[in-house]
Amino acid sequence: MPFVSIRIAGTADHDQKAGIVADVTASLVARLGKNPAAVQIVIEEVSTENYGAGGQLIADRDAPPTKGDAHADVSR
Repeated sequence: MPFVSIRIAGTADHDQKAGIVADVTASLVARLGKNPAAVQIVIEEVSTENYGAGGQLIADRDAPPTKGDAHADVSR
C-alpha cells in the first residue's frame, strides 16, 4: 500500500487538493501498477510563518518590501 506525504508551504483550496490527490494516485497507478484504492495520500499545509529557507522565513521572503528597509530586495 503506497503512502504519500505531501507538505506545501501555505494553503491550497479544496479543488487544488483534490487535483493533487487525483494526479498522484494516477501516477502511482500508471508508473507502479498500484491499485488506486490502496493509495493513501496526506497533504499537510505548513504555515509560511513556520517554514524557512535560505535563512529567512518564507512569510518574510514573500512579503512586499517595506519602505526604508535596507535589506529589501527591490529588484523583484
